[in-house]
Amino acid sequence: MTAAGMAAAQNAAPSVSAPSPAPASTSAPATADADPALWMVKDKDTTIYLFGTIHVLKPGLSWFDDGVKKAFDSSDELVLEMVQPDQATMQNIVLSKAYSLSGPTLTERLPETERGNYLKAMNSLGIPPAAFDRAQPWFAATNLSLLPLMKLGYDPKSGPETVLTAAAATEKKAIEGLETPEQQIGYLAGLPEKVQLAFLESTLKELPKTEETMNGMVAAWSRGDPDALAKFMNDGLDDSPELAKTLLFDRNARWAQWIKARLDKPGTVFIAVGAGHLAGKQSVIDQLKTLKINAKRVAY
Repeated sequence: MTAAGMAAAQNAAPSVSAPSPAPASTSAPATADADPALWMVKDKDTTIYLFGTIHVLKPGLSWFDDGVKKAFDSSDELVLEMVQPDQATMQNIVLSKAYSLSGPTLTERLPETERGNYLKAMNSLGIPPAAFDRAQPWFAATNLSLLPLMKLGYDPKSGPETVLTAAAATEKKAIEGLETPEQQIGYLAGLPEKVQLAFLESTLKELPKTEETMNGMVAAWSRGDPDALAKFMNDGLDDSPELAKTLLFDRNARWAQWIKARLDKPGTVFIAVGAGHLAGKQSVIDQLKTLKINAKRVAY
C-alpha cells in the first residue's frame, strides 16, 4: 500500500482484530533515544499539548522522557483518538462491520489482475486463503497492512497509546476519546466499495515496501521531523482522495474544533493522536491556523 494507506491503517491499528504474531525474542532490546515532535496550544488558563504517535512500535525506543514526560506529568487529562475498550467489546464492534454473509467472496470482488497478488500475500503471511472470503475489503486491507509489521517486531503494546494509557491510569488522570470505537470502525466500514477495493489493491501493491516505509516513518518520528514524516504521509494522497478525506482531513478539522472548544475550559490536557494527523497539508496544526489558533512547537 502507499504510505498514505499505511497512515490510514496506522490510525486504525488499535481498532482492528488481527491474528497474533509469532513470539518475539525474550532478550531485552537495546534502548534507542527518540525525541518525537510536541506542540502546545495555550491561552491564559488552558494549556493543550499535541503529541503525534506511531500506534505500533518496536520495543526499545526511549520516547516517554524529557519534554514528552514533563508535558504529560503536568497534564490533568489524557485525550486519545479513542479509549480502547476491552477485547471482547472491540471484537464485537469490529465483527459487526467486517464480514458479509452473502454475495460474492472477497476474491471474486477483486479484479482478476489482483487475485494472484492477494493469494500470494495471504500465503506469505500464513493466512488460509479462505480466511477473508466473507471479509469486507477494508478489513482485509488493514490486517494485511498490520500483520507484516507485527512479523517485523512492531507491537501495539510498545505503542505510545498503550504506554500513555497505563501511565494515566496509574496517576489517576482522566482519559477521554475524541471518537468512539464505533465511529472509528464506521469510518472504514462506511467507505464505498470502490474505495475499499482500491485501498486493498494499494496495500497488496506496496506490501514489499512495508519494512522500508515503516522504518522511514519511525525514523522521521523519532528525530522529531514532521516535514519528513509528512512526505511519507502525503505520498499517494492524490491517488486516494476519498480515503484521505474520510480518515485524515475531515477528522483533523473536527479535532481542531474540539481543541478550540476545549480552550474555553481551564486546565492542562495532553492529546496523543497518530502522527499523520499532525504532519503535512490539512493537518490538525494547519486546521488550527485557519481557526486563528497558534500551535507552538515545544523545544526539548
